[in-house]
Amino acid sequence: MTFKVICRKSIVYKDSTSPLCLLFFQGKRKKSIGLGVSVAPAHWDAKAQKVTEDCPDRDNVQFQITAKIKEYEKRIQRLEIMEIPVTFENLFGQNGKRINCTVGDYLKQIIERLETLGKYASASKHRVLCSHLAQFRSLNIRFDEIDHTFLRDFELFLRKNGNASNSIATKFAIFKAAYNKALADGIFIQKVNPFAKYKVGSLWTRTRKRAITKGDIQKLMALEIEPSHKTEYTLFAKDIFLFSYFTAGINFTDMATLCYGDIVDGRIYYSRHKTQKLLSFQLVPNALQIIQKYSKTGHAKDDYIFPILNRNVHRTPQQIFNRTHKVLAKINRELKVLGKLIGLEVPLTTYVARHTYATVLKRSGVSVALISESLGHSDLSTTQIYLDSFENSQIDEAMQHLL
Repeated sequence: MTFKVICRKSIVYKDSTSPLCLLFFQGKRKKSIGLGVSVAPAHWDAKAQKVTEDCPDRDNVQFQITAKIKEYEKRIQRLEIMEIPVTFENLFGQNGKRINCTVGDYLKQIIERLETLGKYASASKHRVLCSHLAQFRSLNIRFDEIDHTFLRDFELFLRKNGNASNSIATKFAIFKAAYNKALADGIFIQKVNPFAKYKVGSLWTRTRKRAITKGDIQKLMALEIEPSHKTEYTLFAKDIFLFSYFTAGINFTDMATLCYGDIVDGRIYYSRHKTQKLLSFQLVPNALQIIQKYSKTGHAKDDYIFPILNRNVHRTPQQIFNRTHKVLAKINRELKVLGKLIGLEVPLTTYVARHTYATVLKRSGVSVALISESLGHSDLSTTQIYLDSFENSQIDEAMQHLL
């Protein structure tokens, strides 16, 4: 393929100038690309393919010509490096656009798609990855520029910035998924897979089980909070934690969106936000008491039970996500304080309530299959993550037989 700069003298604008174009040739085919600038035909040197010395605004016009030439030279060079045929289709068509797609561009496309689907939590994780990549190096890199060294240096960057192993593993899992999707979409041609040697799974570390005991739950219920420890969210955080425990480990987002219409004859009916699985169970007295505590006079069926969301303010899915995310952070901050007050070593969060519900049932002899169903899990392996493989008390008892 060859190209040259021409002045299309057959087209004359009102100011007596004619447009400049790049004219590409390949075999018998040719294609012109406008440069977005025009000059008087008298100011164009066709042999030298540049404007004459006496051309008005000569430097600016010549700069735009040179910039466009370099852009296409770079595109052609990139195709050659990637061993892709330099054709009109690859240079100008959809393939050309894809090949010039950066990591940042592609991640932004994923974020937009996730937000369109209402998956704001996943979109938020992708935004965090974008932010860290921008701080580490640049979002204007191509997928074919990512190698083992890049991944290793990115991990070191994250560790230096205080990211724990599982947090790093989450970011790399998202990064790897985006890389594989871009490859499947034909965004780039892979020569060597950098993730083949760089095992994302090795970044994960086993975390301490987050369940507390039934005795700890009773301590929390009986806890009298002194005025010096109270904030706007202290009592609410305690109620939210206990409500989750007494309602089959319902997670915070589902609690935030619970409406009075979701309760019929003392039973709760709701669709789990994360999996869309329909769940239903009888409300125990402790859960009913918490609902009554926050009950509003003259409420409608579509009113929220808990004072987290305001139907008149938080209307869009994005607004709902932002609000629940903000309130959750405040509640978890208060729960950590409450956990210390009852002598817990495990940091108390809303998710501990979900783990505790599952573990207490298991210790009571309830089958893992039934626990899995009540949690709304799609398979038993997910539930097993919540549960200890062996109880410490069982191990202690077994060790009595050593002598």
